[in-house]
Amino acid sequence: MTLLRSPQVLQIARFAMVGVVNTATFYGFYLALHPLMPYFLAYTAAFVLSMIGSFFLNTYFTYRTRPTWRKFLLFPLTNLTNYVVTSVGVYVFVEWAHMNDKIAPLVAAAAAIPFTYVLSRRILTRGARQDADASEGAEGAQVAEDTEAGPADGTAAGPAAPQQHPQDLAPVTRP
Repeated sequence: MTLLRSPQVLQIARFAMVGVVNTATFYGFYLALHPLMPYFLAYTAAFVLSMIGSFFLNTYFTYRTRPTWRKFLLFPLTNLTNYVVTSVGVYVFVEWAHMNDKIAPLVAAAAAIPFTYVLSRRILTRGARQDADASEGAEGAQVAEDTEAGPADGTAAGPAAPQQHPQDLAPVTRP
């Protein structure tokens, strides 16, 4: 396996792609709201709206895990660090460095990328390994059982269907 095809590098690349989409979404909301309210209120509203989209993009695309209510409720905690870093950055760039208030959020967002990746990965993949291990164990037991005696309903043995949990927001569909 080459370094460029390692799972970690591919995950970081997906995170970067989601970041570009999320930044464009955030910036679009910010520009649309800025004429209607002060820059910092527009910034905050755009941040919250884009965070919701970021949760789903990162859950399904970046980390390839199921969205759950628990993760959805914890995800803002990972973005709290992003919010603090970018908020301080926006304030410093606009008020102290006299940067254009339409450009400052983009510069501040770039500075927050490493923090956001580490924290979002921790929250969105938390328990995923345990779930995968438990799922693989259950599927392995089912396959072994089906191989030894054949399935109880007489159908051909195959992988077990993914289990749905009540806390899931939506089932994951895989190509």
